[in-house]
Amino acid sequence: MLNECPVEWLLEKENPSVRYFTLADILGKTADSQEVIEAKRGIMRDGLVPRILEKQNPGGYWGKPEDFYMRSKFKGTAWTLILLAWLGADGEDPRIRKACEFILDSSRHSSGGFAYKGAGEGGGDTKYIIPCLTGNMAWSLIKLGCLGDSRVKESIDFIARYQRFDDSVKVPPRGWPYDNLEKCWGRHTCHMGVVKSLKALAAIPEDKRSTAVKAAIDEGMEYLLKHHIFKRSHNLSKVSKPEWLHFGFPLMYETNVLEILDIMTGLEYHDERMQEAVDLVMSKQDRNGRWIQDNARSGRYIVGVERNGLPGKWVTLQALRVLRSYYG
Repeated sequence: MLNECPVEWLLEKENPSVRYFTLADILGKTADSQEVIEAKRGIMRDGLVPRILEKQNPGGYWGKPEDFYMRSKFKGTAWTLILLAWLGADGEDPRIRKACEFILDSSRHSSGGFAYKGAGEGGGDTKYIIPCLTGNMAWSLIKLGCLGDSRVKESIDFIARYQRFDDSVKVPPRGWPYDNLEKCWGRHTCHMGVVKSLKALAAIPEDKRSTAVKAAIDEGMEYLLKHHIFKRSHNLSKVSKPEWLHFGFPLMYETNVLEILDIMTGLEYHDERMQEAVDLVMSKQDRNGRWIQDNARSGRYIVGVERNGLPGKWVTLQALRVLRSYYG
């Protein structure tokens, strides 16, 4: 199905994170494989992760502690934690543990939701809890090994209880948190909130998903399928968000067709309503079987990632993972 096979390119050692995920997710190497073990060690030794950790404050944060999200956009602690999770950083590293503790103390509200502003006495301010951030923080903490933390479990429960998967209902839910921030909790369900929430729930091992989590996953998947991934549910001839057709890495609150399919195929979903999106992915490979990075904020993060307009290892890895899973 590929114009060429890009696996050898993805295995190059200059990007240890992509090498690790290619070995594990594309070639199916087991966690006890020596190649996988060495690649995992390489993530903490070479590449972007050690460069990020060099910039970390001893308190576990990056930049100013109070600017973990808004004023240090894309370089604050919340954003950097998402990037570390994407890169496969080792959650057992004490610097990573400090970063996780910092964000739990600064952004997480006692309800389990995550806020983009902290309250004066610590923790997230209830008025600023948003679904995309809650999903992203829960996903990052799960990927960094904090699933067993009771505070993360409360965040998972928050998502399962409050995340909306309805579709522009005439009478939206009332009360907290729905009365806050119209564009996040208002009349129409926030697409990004759906995707990031599902991403977090999908990261939970199947045998550890509660009944409520399983129900939320099913409801969220149907929401995305109703939209054929990237269309308007009430008019399937129109694209919901044109920017979703462009692939980039890393993704923060934004999403795209590739990320959504990566979540869905990771959950082993295979539905005819996904086919147009899968065909779109196939159509975007170049003659070398690689995918172009064409929509990312490459220079905005705490370290430089991949540049736009060039073949991207991360988007190529994601595309291969989707195709491998979808076509079996």
